[in-house]
Amino acid sequence: MSERRARGALAGVVFLVLLAQVLLYPGIDTLVAALGATTDLRASMWFLAAEFGAFVLCAGVWGLASDATGRRVPYIVAGALGGAAGYAALLVAPRLGPAFPTVLGLRIAQGAMTIGAFSLAMTMLMDLGGGHGRNMGAAGIAIGSGTALGAPLGGQLYEIGPLVPVAGASVLLTCSAVLAVTVTDRAPTDRRGLGAAVESVTARPRLVVPYAYGFIDRFTAGFFALVGTLYFRTAFGLSPGATGIVLALFFAPFALLQYPFGVLSDRIGRTGPIVAGSACYGVAVVGVGLAPRIELVGLGMVVVGIIGALMAPATMALVTDLAAPEERGAAMAGFNIFGSVGFLAGVLIGGTVAERAGYVTAFLVTGGIEIAIAALTLPVFLHWRRRGAAPSA
Repeated sequence: MSERRARGALAGVVFLVLLAQVLLYPGIDTLVAALGATTDLRASMWFLAAEFGAFVLCAGVWGLASDATGRRVPYIVAGALGGAAGYAALLVAPRLGPAFPTVLGLRIAQGAMTIGAFSLAMTMLMDLGGGHGRNMGAAGIAIGSGTALGAPLGGQLYEIGPLVPVAGASVLLTCSAVLAVTVTDRAPTDRRGLGAAVESVTARPRLVVPYAYGFIDRFTAGFFALVGTLYFRTAFGLSPGATGIVLALFFAPFALLQYPFGVLSDRIGRTGPIVAGSACYGVAVVGVGLAPRIELVGLGMVVVGIIGALMAPATMALVTDLAAPEERGAAMAGFNIFGSVGFLAGVLIGGTVAERAGYVTAFLVTGGIEIAIAALTLPVFLHWRRRGAAPSA
């Protein structure tokens, strides 16, 4: 398979995994109620946190195993099929009558498998030639497209029934496994073992910089998945279908612009898109929380999506810039671990702040953290540019 076709197929795997994941977001409160929960905000928070907690614990295991064995495709297929089975188990859980904590256990198992398919499909894109920004732009547009379509599609599926999006997620992950089988494995064949793979990444502390941005960017994603969704529904009286459309106003430009912005970062470097983009992104998030009308909220979500599309592929490409080819599985796993911790923190911190201090305060905290990360890391990027210490920085 040519690199161009492989890029398209791998982007398709990423797209299907994210589409499956986001189908559940627009009506998350109705879903947890159907699964036996007795509260909205808190149960929704833990349902989302369970999956991303599993992402945090298991992403590194998948990446290190892949690097150690010099294989990617079998792990992607196993992860996708395992994730599909996990969604199917959630689908039948209400009929078996388990308590909600048992449902959370199933959610953890589903997340543990799903992250393997997602993280290693991203790693296989890193293995391709053609420019790191181009490859991560393909990943970014897949992520954005999956989330952009998942939000409105999930909202419409909720109108049919609260468990219909779960069934759709299981089917989509099965399709991603089938697609992954068609891709030629290009993993480096230097099988150095798990210990050497861990050591190679810990020996590159510069990876902490893109990891920090992966953390805060996914923090905002987790924040919008829970707090944003419930805020739109309660403050403006939106149905799950309408909420999905509002979320899509962010994800549509986020999807469509990532590839060209990824190519742009190959030409102009990573500093501007990452640092300046992050600062503007934080301001835009705050603006969404302060908007008094749903029309202004929608406009703010579009702005957030455009800025996010500028940042995301440059951040992922920086991971590729800094990691040696034989270390990319572990490096991208680390990026996804930090991202998953960020999503988890966005759910837990955002949900807790919203519950105790209100939605507006939660938006202010989230935007402020994004701006702070940009301010703290700007000197590092400037140092890299002066010293030429980071490729394409």
